[in-house]
Amino acid sequence: MTDIPHEPAGAAFPETPEAAPASTSASTSAWAPQHPHGPDHAPGDEPEESAGHWISNYLVGLGFATVLTIASFWAAAPHIIWAPAVPVALTVLAIAQMGVHLVFFLHITTGPDNTNNVLALAFGVMVVFLIIAGSVWIMLHLNANMMPADQLQQMQI
Repeated sequence: MTDIPHEPAGAAFPETPEAAPASTSASTSAWAPQHPHGPDHAPGDEPEESAGHWISNYLVGLGFATVLTIASFWAAAPHIIWAPAVPVALTVLAIAQMGVHLVFFLHITTGPDNTNNVLALAFGVMVVFLIIAGSVWIMLHLNANMMPADQLQQMQI
C-alpha cells in the first residue's frame, strides 16, 4: 500500500470563518469557494445590491422605453420609412418594448427563483392569445352562419 500525502484537516474547507483566508470580503461567505470573477451564482440570479444600483437599473429601463416609444412615433410618421414597412417596424419596436419592460421593470430573468413568474407570464400570454384568436375566428365565420338578408326580411313581415 502506498502512502498518499494528506492535507491537514480543515485546509481545503475551513471549519470556522476565522480559519478562512484573509482575502475574502464581507460580501462573500467564507464557506463559498472563491472564483476569480467574483462569487458564484446562477445566471440571471442577481446578488444583493444597493438601492442606488436598483434606481440606476430603473432609469436605464426608462431611457430604453422612452427611446423605443419615440422611435415608434417616428416610424409611424408619414413618408419617413417605406409605407409597407411601417407595420413591420412597429411590430419590431413593440417586441423590443415588451422585452425592456419584462427585464427592467418586471425583473423576469433566467434565475431559478423566477420560474413562477415566467409560468404566470406564459399563462397570461396564452389566455390573451386564446381570447383574440377565438374572437377573430368567430368574426370570420359569422357570415357563413348568418341567415341571408332577404330571408331575414321576410321573417320580420
